[in-house]
Amino acid sequence: MIPAPFRPTLAMEPTTETVPLRRREAIAWMMLAASAMAAPTAGLRGSPSPAPAARGYGLDPDLLRVYRPGELWPLTFTAAQRRTVVALCEVILPAEGEAPSAVAVGVPDFLDEWISAPYPEQRADRPIVLEGIAWIEAEARRRHGRDFADLTDAERGGLCSALCGPAPVAEELRSGAAHFRKIRHLVAGGYYTTPAGMKDLGYVGNVPLASFDGPPVEVLRRLGLE
Repeated sequence: MIPAPFRPTLAMEPTTETVPLRRREAIAWMMLAASAMAAPTAGLRGSPSPAPAARGYGLDPDLLRVYRPGELWPLTFTAAQRRTVVALCEVILPAEGEAPSAVAVGVPDFLDEWISAPYPEQRADRPIVLEGIAWIEAEARRRHGRDFADLTDAERGGLCSALCGPAPVAEELRSGAAHFRKIRHLVAGGYYTTPAGMKDLGYVGNVPLASFDGPPVEVLRRLGLE
C-alpha cells in the first residue's frame, strides 16, 4: 500500500481546514477531471510489440451476446506482464472498507483486453502501457534487485510514490511517471465502470423510483416556476 504522504487533501468549504481524502476518493476526483482533459501522452509512442490482427466487433455487433476474453482479438499480456499488472493494481486501488480491490473486480483482465483491442485509442495506449510495465520492472530491479510483484508493500509504495507523489518527480523518473500516469488512469477507469466501482462512487444511475412528485418546491422557486 502507498505510504501516507501519497494521500492528498482537499479544502472543504466554507472552512479553510483540510481533511484527508481516502486514496479511492482522490482517484474518483481524478477520473472526473480526466473526463474533461485527456492525460498527456506526447513522447510516449513506441512499438514494444505489434498489435494483434483482429477486426473487433464489426459494424453490427450482437449486443446481447457475452464475449469471452480473447474471443474477438488475441490478448497480449505474458504471465510476467500480468503478474506486474496485478501487483500495480493492488497498489493503485487495494480493497478498502466494503469496496473490493481492482484485482477482485477484474481490472487486470480489462487492461489486457484494452491494449489488445484493434481500435485507434487502444492501439495508441498499447505501447505506453507495455513500455510502462517494462520500465517499472527495470526500476524495481535497479532499486531492490527483485521483480515488482516480489517487493514488499513499502517498497512498491515507495516506487509508485516517487512517480506520482506530492514531491516533484525527479528528472530521471519522468519517463516512468508519464507511463505510470496512463496505467493509473486506465486502472481507475476500469474500476469505476464496474458495478462495485460505481457503488463505491455512490453513483446510482437510472434506477426506477417508487413515486415521483415532481421537482422540490425550493428548486421551482429558484427557477421562478412556482
